Amino acid sequence: MRIVLLGPPGAGKGTQSARLVEKYDIVQLSTGDMLRTAVKAGTPVGLKAKAVMEAGHLVSDETVIGIIADRITDADCANGYILDGFPRTVAQAEALDRLLTESGHKLDAVVELLVDDAAMVSRIVKRRADAVAAGQPVRKDDDTEVFKDRIVKYREETAPVSGYYEQTGRRQTVDGMAPIEEIAAQIDAILLA
Repeated sequence: MRIVLLGPPGAGKGTQSARLVEKYDIVQLSTGDMLRTAVKAGTPVGLKAKAVMEAGHLVSDETVIGIIADRITDADCANGYILDGFPRTVAQAEALDRLLTESGHKLDAVVELLVDDAAMVSRIVKRRADAVAAGQPVRKDDDTEVFKDRIVKYREETAPVSGYYEQTGRRQTVDGMAPIEEIAAQIDAILLA
């Protein structure tokens, strides 16, 4: 099962991905996590991406596509995967379609979590407060101003990906503001249809 989860930062893609991983025995491929791992490991891609990420900006299409192209061929992806945070641009969506076609695969579902931007800012403020309360490090992209900038960039640069998948008849939507269990039920209904 190959799934793309769409939605702005903080929409709950990570929460739903974790549940889907367990339920369907597939892996979550979060470009953010992959990039943070590369930064921590000091890989060439990580060093290139570090300054861009710390400023709250998006890493180039070329870099992200390269990471995804390599990762989806790993053995643990044979049963399927969830792409969380990818594709971020129409060019990335087109590149993903080419990669999948070349490997004889296709996407099984494209699910978009529809959310309210103001509520998303509140979620990020809570996520930051929860991390601080738990004594965990706070991600740089959980800064309120950085997050607001990311929402603007998402609406300008990434939202067109939704239109791309809608034009090809593959986009399904769920109410991302509903309780977690209701969102999960909506996604499961799409996957089992």
